[in-house]
Amino acid sequence: MTFTKTLAGAASVLALSATATLADPALIFDLGGKFDKSFNESAYNGAVRWAEETGGSFDEVELQSDAQREQALRRFADAGNSPIVMAGFAFANALSEVAPDYPDTEFVIIDMVVDAPNVRSVVFNEHEGSYLVGMMAAMASETGTVSFVGGMDIPLIRRFACGYAQGVQAVNADATVIANMTGTTPSAWNDPVKGSELTLAQIGQGSDVVFAAAGGTGLGVLQAAADEGILSIGVDANQNYLHPGQVLTSMLKRVDNAVYEAMAADDLQMGFNVMGIGNGGVGYALDEFNADLVTAEMQAAVDAAAASITAGELAVHDYMSDETCPALEF
Repeated sequence: MTFTKTLAGAASVLALSATATLADPALIFDLGGKFDKSFNESAYNGAVRWAEETGGSFDEVELQSDAQREQALRRFADAGNSPIVMAGFAFANALSEVAPDYPDTEFVIIDMVVDAPNVRSVVFNEHEGSYLVGMMAAMASETGTVSFVGGMDIPLIRRFACGYAQGVQAVNADATVIANMTGTTPSAWNDPVKGSELTLAQIGQGSDVVFAAAGGTGLGVLQAAADEGILSIGVDANQNYLHPGQVLTSMLKRVDNAVYEAMAADDLQMGFNVMGIGNGGVGYALDEFNADLVTAEMQAAVDAAAASITAGELAVHDYMSDETCPALEF
């Protein structure tokens, strides 16, 4: 059964008005590709889950460049799609221009806040989930040195890194945390070779657990870690299956839930929405692929920390609140 109408590339974006179906939701993927096994693919899985449960269909497009963001939004809005869900902070400027022109269209942006009456802004407490996997990294490490590879060097990714480092140091105050970013342009999300190179350099400095928050670049991180016999930590989607027995866990960022809820809502609430540990927005992955790596002690410790965060007893520092990182230097 087909649930999607795929519209790839600039030519297809131009043709949206002729192919989209009135009132169908639409999903626009960020650069890096729909099947990046991470952020974009998680968004896609949420839309597919909605389609399977309802028998509905949705329109989608994979962008080839930043220049297509506003064009894709306008074409979907002109075609009557609603809600129009966009995966990624980089849509903010385009959405700020487009949303006022289509007051009857509902828009959903993930990972950024756009203040408009017809926009639902969904953000995640990535630092909370990163804290949990940082604890796990410290408990699994034999060298006392762990590391982080980020994608594009932006405050959002530093938020991951800082939460991770805080979790590491909560377990081992003397631990060393190495952090590197892949680049400063959108290409940093899709450079697995650079991800592999950074991981190898970190291994050379003693890291035996590496956490990747880098989109498609992270696939190179996980591969290098597996090749060199150290543990890795995936991100966004559950990536444990990519290297069974070698991915310690994955920091789950439930983008799939955000997309599913947007498409399933009968009365979609606009405004600011936060997804954290308390409402299932972030967490860690435990399955048959990492069950032998996660000890009962480790699981008990992170579950207790998660409960404390939810109860407001444990505060994880948020880099995006003041752009400082007490547990890590960049």
